[in-house]
Amino acid sequence: MRLMNDRTREPLADVVELADTRTKRRRGLLGRDRLESNAALMLVPCTAIHTAFMRFPIDIVFIDRDGYAVRTASRVQPWRVSMALRARAVIELPAGHLEGRQVEIGDRLYLKP
Repeated sequence: MRLMNDRTREPLADVVELADTRTKRRRGLLGRDRLESNAALMLVPCTAIHTAFMRFPIDIVFIDRDGYAVRTASRVQPWRVSMALRARAVIELPAGHLEGRQVEIGDRLYLKP
């Protein structure tokens, strides 16, 4: 599946891994050395994440239940916490991925087969 931005019609990621069970969400990106440049991890449901024990920084997009971006964070370093109470899901991307991709608050993001 591809992660698309409805406003720009551009893909944010070509490979999206869904963490839609408690076990998959708890594992997240822990134990990995990096996230591929064309990949993303989507945690559903989720309103907050931590980067404790992670080995690399990430970019984050919080989306509401309709897929609209409600908060973004770039280059979040290990041992940090981020949250958005209005979020329904969190998309984790490689650090620096949001730069130049024009993801704005209010953009609708969706998965395309």
